[in-house]
Amino acid sequence: MKDQVLLNAIIENAIDGIITINQHGVIELINPSACKLFLYTPEEIIGQNISVLIPSTLKEKYSSWIRSFSRSSRTNRVRSANKELIGYKKDGSVFPFRLGISEIKLGDKRIFTGFVHDLSYQKEAENKLLLYTQHLEELVKARTISLDETIDALIDAKEEISTALEKEKKAGQLKSRLLSMASHEFRTPLSTIQLSTSLIQRYAENLEESKIENHVYKIKSAISNLKTILDDFLQLEKAESNKVTVSPSRFEIDVFVKEIIDELQVLAKKEQKIIGSHTGKAKLVKLDVNLLKNCIINLVANSIKYSGEETSIEINTSVTQNNIIITVKDNGIGIPDEDQEHLFEAFFRAHNTGSIPGTGLGLHIVARYVKLMGGTISCKSEVNEGTLFTIQFPRK
Repeated sequence: MKDQVLLNAIIENAIDGIITINQHGVIELINPSACKLFLYTPEEIIGQNISVLIPSTLKEKYSSWIRSFSRSSRTNRVRSANKELIGYKKDGSVFPFRLGISEIKLGDKRIFTGFVHDLSYQKEAENKLLLYTQHLEELVKARTISLDETIDALIDAKEEISTALEKEKKAGQLKSRLLSMASHEFRTPLSTIQLSTSLIQRYAENLEESKIENHVYKIKSAISNLKTILDDFLQLEKAESNKVTVSPSRFEIDVFVKEIIDELQVLAKKEQKIIGSHTGKAKLVKLDVNLLKNCIINLVANSIKYSGEETSIEINTSVTQNNIIITVKDNGIGIPDEDQEHLFEAFFRAHNTGSIPGTGLGLHIVARYVKLMGGTISCKSEVNEGTLFTIQFPRK
């Protein structure tokens, strides 16, 4: 019951619109955000065919795409697809949106869930950028002064345009990647929660406790994924806006690492072991406890995620006369050579991660935090052989 309440709360309070239809195209569920986008009340739209939300000129095109998506499904697994479309509101106006659609099969019944993300603001920003660029180009053309002054003006205008476009481009790319990644990463766990909740209701009627426990675990895992994504967003926002402050304190690093291992061991896979060791007699260091803890947790969490069962993850610390060195080593899937130079860039994920969930922000945040504390981070890795991360700080 609590999980059902949580699911309802997620759907009701979701920023994006959520619409569920049956195999005949009839709308069975619509959340408040979708009602606000299309200007309908639930009573007006539930029971209607999905075609009422499609412009008449595009109905055949959209219907063809939906039929194609439906025919391509050959298994009982959840399927999904993404597409940019145009929506038709109750008042006759239209708006652009990105549609993420997932299909769920329950016995003979097929359910399609659409996640509607409004692109109006993004398209408006792109149009403003285009107009601004055109305006700058017109300013350049209008400067008909002397030859020398014209050359100087062109150089200034070029630099002005390049700087303005670069800032707008970076801002637009960051927002677009945030929206795209968030849309994808949120949709998968939400689909899992929705499907598992429906199956729990069915199994509860037959008192199939083992299957109920399995789907409760899936729901908890999906919620944990959502929390991780939100935490990464918050940490990135703090780092990008220079809100992170460094507050160093003295502590014994071997004890510090042991406490982290105790916390993370419960998250490890079956028979995975997290092993800590310290080299040398010196143990006292002066670093920011919270930032360092975040760095180590990120690295170890990645090792857990990208390594198999019955493997070991090693954390070694050493304090020399001049340096503090921390290494995290695993024997997981490794990182391809061509990906390693981009490893600490925001939103970057190696090409061999496959369907393993992740935001591509963890290592970027680790690198930012290490740099703030005056340290460096490096990586050595081979595909299918494992990865070794080394963090080094000057000893103070």
